[in-house]
Amino acid sequence: MASPRLDFRNVNALWCSVLAETLHHCGVRHAVISPGSRSTPLAFAFAAHAGIEATPVLDERSAGFFALGIAKRTRVPTVLVCTSGTAAANFLPAVIEAHESGVPLLVLTADRPPELRFCGAGQTIDQQKLYGDRVNHFQEIAVPEARLDMLGYLRQAAAHACARTLVARPGPVHLNFPFRDPLPPISDGLRQEEFSSQLGESFFSHLAPTSKAEIRPVVVPQLPATRRGLVLAGPMEDQEPEGYAAACIGVAEKLGWPLLADALSPVRSNVPPGASVITAYDAILRSPAIAAALKPQAVLLLEGYPTSKVLREWLAGIPELIVLRAAEDFANRDPLHAATRELRCGVRTLVGLVSGEKRQKDPYAARWVELESIARTNLDQKVERLDSWFEGSVARLLQESLPGKTPLFIANSMPVRDVEYFFGAKTKGPRVTFNRGANGIDGTLSTALGIAHGGMPAVLLTGDLALLHDSNGFLIHPKLRGSLTIVLINNQGGGIFEHLPVSRFDPPFEEFVAMPQSVDFSRLAAAHGVEHRLMADVGELASALRKLPDSGVRILEVRTDRKMDAATRKRLFSEVSALLA
Repeated sequence: MASPRLDFRNVNALWCSVLAETLHHCGVRHAVISPGSRSTPLAFAFAAHAGIEATPVLDERSAGFFALGIAKRTRVPTVLVCTSGTAAANFLPAVIEAHESGVPLLVLTADRPPELRFCGAGQTIDQQKLYGDRVNHFQEIAVPEARLDMLGYLRQAAAHACARTLVARPGPVHLNFPFRDPLPPISDGLRQEEFSSQLGESFFSHLAPTSKAEIRPVVVPQLPATRRGLVLAGPMEDQEPEGYAAACIGVAEKLGWPLLADALSPVRSNVPPGASVITAYDAILRSPAIAAALKPQAVLLLEGYPTSKVLREWLAGIPELIVLRAAEDFANRDPLHAATRELRCGVRTLVGLVSGEKRQKDPYAARWVELESIARTNLDQKVERLDSWFEGSVARLLQESLPGKTPLFIANSMPVRDVEYFFGAKTKGPRVTFNRGANGIDGTLSTALGIAHGGMPAVLLTGDLALLHDSNGFLIHPKLRGSLTIVLINNQGGGIFEHLPVSRFDPPFEEFVAMPQSVDFSRLAAAHGVEHRLMADVGELASALRKLPDSGVRILEVRTDRKMDAATRKRLFSEVSALLA
């Protein structure tokens, strides 16, 4: 007896229902679908499948990042579907981010059949290897045929593609699907009885979800015999953040080396009582005398380098530095081009391979802990005493006010830096997520909506330009299953550029670099049926963050002065640097 999920109304319908059933057996549970004619067989198949949630999203760029957000939260391949032509090109920013940050996306692009390519047929471009080397795998699927051997071929190709989104490093996979008419499920004479005995559950029963490939670690080389070593925990999204943080802290304690943790690492939000984690290193290293006195002989890098430019430049200025990197992937993640040794294992494996018990801190490590206490305490106190809105105050307030484990998506540019500067160490902090693969502002809202979809109430910290750049993401609002609170820092332009030398060249800086916009966010919110509130003070924002709604989207807008905020950051760091010296 044929599977009840198969559609026998015509060849295209059968082909795509076999595809959907195969992917469901392989673990796929979400499909994000943008409109179009050529993709009709794909869209109908996923929309009809009871085990796959299909979400329609008008804008392909927004759809790509929404799917990326779902895949970030679930770590399960999420399907993207679009029609032929430039629609597929609009997936490129999300494909790049998925490639750079290791997120499993399965991109299915519809196409015209070979005989209608390169002859002037409408809505047709060359879609072969459209995303180049930014995908784990590309395959052009055959034109659908109602033959058992061809359906077996489709099943195998789809299962392989799904697995390639996870093995050996998670990332995007692209399958291109040509279709001949009829595209809707209009009868073409296909007879179900021809397949009844062959397309039952046994046709799919051997399929199963793929787990991320386990990479066998090499034997860890002897770690440098020095007490002047640092462990750096870089940006990382982990399904079990508490366990990941414990492993990072365990490695550092066995070595007796200070642990410097990026705000985008699970470590900062999961520090057990009694553990020492350095969070104010950016402020500490701004003192030339302190930076010179703290030069390490060795660094153990967990995943990638932290966000801090000050930290990176400091390490780059130590030519004799020994660098070891522990990560499960085989990617080149060393922008400093140091003499880095790759350990090819994750921190959970590494903690069991590092010999020794918990070591006592020597003077070098103790000095780091002392400076951390001074710098973090003073930064916190100075921020608390400010009598007007400051972007750094908003970042700190999020960490202090949000319920533990709240998914918190951090936009790029200035928000990610303020989180780096002003997040301290917390025992039960938010679960931080981000798009730091390509470090762009593309798809900020859509990604955050994808993370919120079907999960815990989530929060997005973003600037005005990043939100406006992806304002079509608000079109997803009616389909959202969950809650997203957008903490919007509206400083009328690109605040990060105020810290760069280009800010001294005005004109044309203000118009062509900072690029202020005059959008009334209350009206933008109203147009999409989204709640909007302009925050009067820190107390009102804190109260709004302590209790997150169960459903819907809301904007909590904070208006700040971009130039004053840049000056405040410089003053705070200068005062702390002088105090440490």
